[in-house]
Amino acid sequence: MIPILMYHQIGEPNPRGTPYRGLTVHPGDFRRQMVWLRRLGYRGLSMAQLMPYLRGEKQGKVFGLTFDDGYQNVLDHAVPILEDCGFHATNYFVVRQLGGSNVWDRPEGVPASALMDARGLKDWAAAGHEVGSHTLNHPVLPRLSPELALNEIRDSRDALEQMAGAQVKAFCYPYGHFTPALAACVREAGYDSATTTAGGLARRTDDLFALPRIAVMRSTLLLRFLQKCLTSLEDRKRQRRDQEAS
Repeated sequence: MIPILMYHQIGEPNPRGTPYRGLTVHPGDFRRQMVWLRRLGYRGLSMAQLMPYLRGEKQGKVFGLTFDDGYQNVLDHAVPILEDCGFHATNYFVVRQLGGSNVWDRPEGVPASALMDARGLKDWAAAGHEVGSHTLNHPVLPRLSPELALNEIRDSRDALEQMAGAQVKAFCYPYGHFTPALAACVREAGYDSATTTAGGLARRTDDLFALPRIAVMRSTLLLRFLQKCLTSLEDRKRQRRDQEAS
């Protein structure tokens, strides 16, 4: 089983009481997490690099590294740490908010945080990391008509490929919400994988367009982080979810 880590922001957390404060991991904590995985012999891979392991074509001590939304502070704080560790990651960008902020969080009272612009996206790619798609506008895809959902999935890929100058093969469902029909759209649009927010370790038998991830939060202390990545702790959530669905 393979852990695929899910991060959002790497920076100074907002003041206490701020909604979604937990989605911002302090750079010092992020460095400790990466350093310990490296010490234990693990390699951090982008989704593109992880695919042979997910397909069962390769074996090794690897984990996936993903960041949602394309925050500027990930470029500023995470990239130097990843470089020091020799790790690579995938960032899922929201095309129409490049150079903007997380406007989809505004109704929840979340403070605005800057997102990378086109130059930042290119810098991310130039550092050896993967550009993935998080749609054009960060909508709840199942609420859209099939036509609009397909546009969000397909057109975001086309736009990102033009900006990055490379193929975009990784997709992430906004809010983690998807249906089998949407997963089929992602596959048909030319992606190789799609990640969700469902907890659990990825298995080689998993649908590559409904991959679970491990959420890393501000409050995830180092011991719990290692337990999430290296033990069956996180997979128990998946087992409970599977039991409830059956």
